[in-house]
Formats: sequence, structure tokens, C-alpha cells
Amino acid sequence: MVKTAQDIIIKPIITEHSMECLAAGKYTFKVAKNANKIEIAKAVETLFKGVKVAKVNTISVRGKMKRMGRNEGYTSSWKKAIVTLTA
Repeated sequence: MVKTAQDIIIKPIITEHSMECLAAGKYTFKVAKNANKIEIAKAVETLFKGVKVAKVNTISVRGKMKRMGRNEGYTSSWKKAIVTLTA
């Protein structure tokens, strides 16, 4: 099965820390759990024309325990990619 760039990169992550990293040319995305660093780099370069990826760091984020009254369960785990662009 061929994965498109839209299948690999799900959405950008907007937090205080990710906004501070923008000055250093680092962009944070939620990505598909089965995507590797090479696929993520190619997907960023195809979605955003004119950018060159220097490196990709990936983190597998564990699901957190959440409660609603007496019901409890885990949120789904996901993968985060920090993409560094060339100057």
C-alpha cells in the first residue's frame, strides 16, 4: 500500500515549546505510527514546497491514563516528529 504525504503527516503540534523551537527551524508534527524518518522527511518536502529537511527526530508518545467518574482508560498512543529544516 502506497502512503501519501497526507497519510504520513497528520497535523502540526502547537504548544509553547514547539513555538519556541520555530526560531531554530524546528517544526513539530503528529505523524502516522508506522512512518519512518525517511518517509517523514519526504512527506514534509512534498507538502511544503521549497523546504529542505536537515534531520528528523521521532518520539513515540505513550497513551495517558484518564478517568471520567468511575470509568477509566487510556488515551491512544501516537508518534511525534520534530523536523529540522536547513537554513
